[in-house]
Amino acid sequence: MMQWVFAAIVALSPPASGVEPPAREDIMAVPPELRAQLHDRVTSHGGTERQRLERLLDFVLGEQGLALSYGAETTRTVAQTWRSGKVNCLSFSLLFVALAREAGLRADVQEFDQVLVWYKQDGIVYNASHVNVGVRLGRQVHTVEVSRDQVIAHDHPKVVPDARALAHYYNNRGAELLAAGEVEAARRHMQASLDIDPGFASSWNNLGVLHLRNAELGAAERAYLAALELEPKHGPTLFNIVSLYRRSGDRERFDAYQRRLEKAQLDDPFHQFLLAVEAEERGDHARAVDHYRRAIRLHGGEELFHFGLARTYFAMGDMRRGNRSLARAHALGKAGRKDRNTPTVASER
Repeated sequence: MMQWVFAAIVALSPPASGVEPPAREDIMAVPPELRAQLHDRVTSHGGTERQRLERLLDFVLGEQGLALSYGAETTRTVAQTWRSGKVNCLSFSLLFVALAREAGLRADVQEFDQVLVWYKQDGIVYNASHVNVGVRLGRQVHTVEVSRDQVIAHDHPKVVPDARALAHYYNNRGAELLAAGEVEAARRHMQASLDIDPGFASSWNNLGVLHLRNAELGAAERAYLAALELEPKHGPTLFNIVSLYRRSGDRERFDAYQRRLEKAQLDDPFHQFLLAVEAEERGDHARAVDHYRRAIRLHGGEELFHFGLARTYFAMGDMRRGNRSLARAHALGKAGRKDRNTPTVASER
């Protein structure tokens, strides 16, 4: 059973005693040495916006440029990312936006409302959201993605203001520090996130987790309720507040929020997919089919849902339906691989 749920883009980091939140202006600041490299490789050659974007992509992603390596790394400022050469999706997005703007391009961080990234580590369950970069060239927005193969998204990303991007940074670091046992440093980062963007439900949720881990039940409840005031169907917070009321013995509120959680999960294709996988692993193929089909009704464009349904039909001996689902999965996978052959995807807005 899940203990904690973080709505953040997080990875565990080593303990860092006394860590203070960096100043807002330092998070996306470009060091002089990096600016000089950018000038030599990108801006000094002039050209159109498209040509500058192509040179920037080569500079950031190419082996002869920054040669960044992707992984579930600690969230870093632009300067720290440049020096380490390691990125998660947020660190990459902050760095790319900062460099694109230095190169005279119109770039912003973009976020997804919902992605399928849940994992458990050291007794903590993480629900990871995802960000990438949007670069506007005329009427087109080119999406620059560093981890396309590892993200299953429900909707297209949306541009967010810099305040939200910086709030993501502080929220990530707060979650990382909390996981590392640095409670007070985590609290300062989470508060910094809310100071810059009080409308960020994920930060309220994570602050509630921190309070609950400190047995501050009243403060945890207030933080969760603040998150739900902003996003009434915020799944991680609903899960957490149900756990809170179970722990406190408040049966009336537990029942009320359990019903809200169940309704939100019923409309969540990713939750239905997870239930399908669990049922399939138990050998309950009929229930797995029900959950896979509901996930597909809610979000039919995800190949993994169709693969799961095909696999379950085959296990039941239903070859006709299995082959039909498998063909659909292959068609979606082929389309997806075509998109993934390039680091940018153009869409007109």
